[in-house]
Amino acid sequence: MCDGNKKEMSGGKKETTNNVMEITAVIEGLKSLKYPCEVELYSDSAYVINAFNQKWIEGWKKNGWKNSKREDVKNKELWEELDSLTKIHKVKFIKVKGHSDNEFNNRCDEMARQAIKFEK
Repeated sequence: MCDGNKKEMSGGKKETTNNVMEITAVIEGLKSLKYPCEVELYSDSAYVINAFNQKWIEGWKKNGWKNSKREDVKNKELWEELDSLTKIHKVKFIKVKGHSDNEFNNRCDEMARQAIKFEK
């Protein structure tokens, strides 16, 4: 919520992975902002949160987009786009427990289930 305004978005993609959709959700949320903002980003995705809070993304960039096993980082293009958005917005990444009693996480799960119905 910003300035008393609330915006909900959802979507889907056929034949994708959970990781792709988790990264894409963050990207689309940040892209919807009209000007540089300070953002508290809550996610149950350890993959997304740890990439920033544990500086994985910095290591990947430093190592030519290779992970700790010297393998190509999956979803590199999405990570690059998300990384560029974190240069526009000041983002604080906050991990929440999935499928718990966090009202916003529960709402996201509900919206994701609804979006899946339209993608089949």
